[in-house]
This record gives sequence, structure tokens and C-alpha cells, in this order.
Amino acid sequence: MITLAVFDMAGTTIDDGGAVYDALRIAVEETGVRVCPAELQTWMGTEKRAAITALIELGGGDPLQPADKVDAAFDSFRATLDKLYTEQPPTPIAGVPEAIAALCASGVQVALTTGFSRDVAEGILEQLGWSIGEAAAPDAPTPATVVDALVCGDEVVAGRPAPYMIHRAMELTGTLAVSELIVAGDTAVDVQAGANAGAAITIGVLSGKLDRQAFEGQPYTALLDSVAEIPAYLATRG
Repeated sequence: MITLAVFDMAGTTIDDGGAVYDALRIAVEETGVRVCPAELQTWMGTEKRAAITALIELGGGDPLQPADKVDAAFDSFRATLDKLYTEQPPTPIAGVPEAIAALCASGVQVALTTGFSRDVAEGILEQLGWSIGEAAAPDAPTPATVVDALVCGDEVVAGRPAPYMIHRAMELTGTLAVSELIVAGDTAVDVQAGANAGAAITIGVLSGKLDRQAFEGQPYTALLDSVAEIPAYLATRG
């Protein structure tokens, strides 16, 4: 029996128009290195300082020279992302709010995990009118989507593909058994983290930048078009 669903944010539950990809590429290229699209894709879904460090190294740069290079690039990433989100605000992926509501109604808790820092993640959720662990105010103009927990990449020892964000979500929601866990995400590291966490079900979703071929060889249970399909998928499993 599944009692906790752990979902990624950008590309999985939230459509940001690819802004994270663009902001990360711009921030790294400002350090003077070129970002290979395939390497950028590989590091999507990971904690952003770790991604910046790796991409600088892959581009032939030294992330430690000067000493504040990664911090400066991270600040640039956040500023560029904020600009892109102002120009084109993120929106929920179609059917996802309804899927989250259906899961909650069936007794499944829902947690979000992300490579963003908490201030960025909470800012996105606030833009969407989504709440963490509390219902929307009675006078809210539209019903908010409510999730039970949020875990960010800078709050654990290591981000994806390490399982720690998922295990932290289990801790926050009081989930004891990985056999009660479903994990979903739109990148390779999302499904790797789910497998590393020991999740009963790990779902790759095609709502982000990756197609079916890009998931080949990854440790997923199933590939779905969207998180919107998960309630029906679970219903077919009994």
C-alpha cells in the first residue's frame, strides 16, 4: 500500500518553460566555459551548487579559482531564474493539482523535492498559490494545492541521485517503510534517487525535457506522460 508520493518540482509538477535549464547554462557560461547540452541535461535535477561546480569542471574551468566562483555563479543563476520567472511565471502541469488532490483524498501524503534552495522553491509555490502542510485560507480566490512537505537540495548532505531528500520527506511525513513509497521525476537522477531510496515504485515522467529514449537503462518501474496519470496507475495495481 502506497502512503507517500514524492515528486520533483520543475518539469514534473510545475511547468517552468525550461527556465531552470536556461538559467543554469547562462550562469555557468558567464564563468568563461562552454556548457555541453548533454552534460547540462545530465546535471538537471541535482542540487544547483553541485551542478554549477560539475559543469564548470566539465567545461574545462576551475570552480575554485577564484574561491567565490561557484557562489557568484549561483547568485547569477538565482537572479537569471527570477528574471525568467517574472517574464514567464511557472504554472502547474496540466492535471497535476487534481492528481495531488486525488492522492491526498485517498490517504496518500504528497511531498515535493527539488534541487532549488528553499527560498527559491517557496517563492515558486507562493506564485502558484500552493501551500505546504496547511489548507488555503477561506477567502482565497482559488483553492490552493496543498502538499505535506517540501525538501530542498541544500537541506541534506547530498542531493540527487542520493536518496537523502526522499528519506527526509519520509521523516517529515512520518512514513516508516520504503515499501509504502512512490517517487516520480522527469530526469535520470530523479529515478536514480528513487531507486537508491528503495522506493516500491519509481516513475519517470515525460513532462520535462527528456524523451523515452533518454530514460533507457534507468531504474524506473514505469514511464508515464505525467504525474497526472499516477492516481490511475496506482488504481490499476490494486
